[in-house]
Amino acid sequence: MMKIEAIIRPTKIHEIKDALEEAGYESLTVTDVKGRGKQKGVMQQWRGRKYCVDLLPKIKMEVVVNDADVDSVVDIIMKSAATGSIGDGKIFIYPVAKILRIRTGETDGDAL
Repeated sequence: MMKIEAIIRPTKIHEIKDALEEAGYESLTVTDVKGRGKQKGVMQQWRGRKYCVDLLPKIKMEVVVNDADVDSVVDIIMKSAATGSIGDGKIFIYPVAKILRIRTGETDGDAL
């Protein structure tokens, strides 16, 4: 099993969530985060003063899937999240050693 963690634009979460659900991947965790990448923030103006906002709002989305489903899920996220502009985000993939469902005690693939 693998954990797919995507840092994406907040405006894209519903599009990604809907695409994943349509493909049969309903389970996910979403967290509001702030961060920066190569874009290093944006310049804004307020009351005549310019200032740099270098920690931009992002969404961290986490999905755990079977190894065979990783490419499919990554492809869905890539297609749904892309705008072609800097700041589209990143995807990280980690191995998951074990999963336990608290309610039933099921483990690993059965717990997904």
